[in-house]
Amino acid sequence: MGVVAGLIAALAWTLASSLWRGLATSLSALQLNGLKNAIACLALLPVLMRLPWHQEVPGLLLLLISGGIGISLGDSFYLAALRRLGTRRTLTLESLSPLAAASGGLLVMGERLSSLAWLGTLMVTVSVVLVARQQPPDGTSQNDRSTRAQITGLTMALAAVICGVTGAAVSRNVLLTTDLSPIQSASARLLGGLLLLLPWLRFNRAFPQPRPKIARWPRVLLATGLGTILGILLQQVVLQRLPLGVGITVLSTAPVMALLVARAEGDHPRTSGWLASALAVAGVALAVRG
Repeated sequence: MGVVAGLIAALAWTLASSLWRGLATSLSALQLNGLKNAIACLALLPVLMRLPWHQEVPGLLLLLISGGIGISLGDSFYLAALRRLGTRRTLTLESLSPLAAASGGLLVMGERLSSLAWLGTLMVTVSVVLVARQQPPDGTSQNDRSTRAQITGLTMALAAVICGVTGAAVSRNVLLTTDLSPIQSASARLLGGLLLLLPWLRFNRAFPQPRPKIARWPRVLLATGLGTILGILLQQVVLQRLPLGVGITVLSTAPVMALLVARAEGDHPRTSGWLASALAVAGVALAVRG
């Protein structure tokens, strides 16, 4: 169940990332992140209103902090990198997540991974690094193709990895030590992410003029439903059922799935990119078996 949830979450994040990248808007990464979190919290309002604050105060407070780190900061860095690097390359830099998560699980939570699990984690990392060694998509603006913008994008993507793994580790600890369900923990994390972003939620002139030909709100709602609501809910299932390193490894198949949307973004992965997908699948299989 944890593996299936992880693969579906990875696909949901891939499709949502492509939708966000193709959105015509003048919103900053912080504002865009705040918008999607506000929509998600509104959709999950019935769950938020029934959270057991009296019974699970420490756990819910930790989930709020987890959301502030992983969703508020992490997703803001991620969205900023997405514009500069494209879906496939940004997701590829998540390749550091498996090793970072496995190391964190070992050092902080005492989780022991077998040699097969470590080998699988390394194989997924190598596969997505291979996918990354290509040019930005054709649709990337000339300004964002500059060396400085690319370095900024890489830095923000790495910051997103650190924030994401830290938030996931805190969330997994809460799921293992409390009776909170995945949907309750996901809702609390989204609320924590929204609260930290509130000072930046000024949506005047949110969309540039003239209005584009493609309607934006359906795209915003679909991307939020896929990546923010479904993706984070399934992530909590993964964190509840799998060791941290293995769980993040399964979730990190998203860069390989990004090959499915590469053509639509004007991205042209080489043969090595397609070969890397087979290596990633084998790596996930080893990590799960281990």
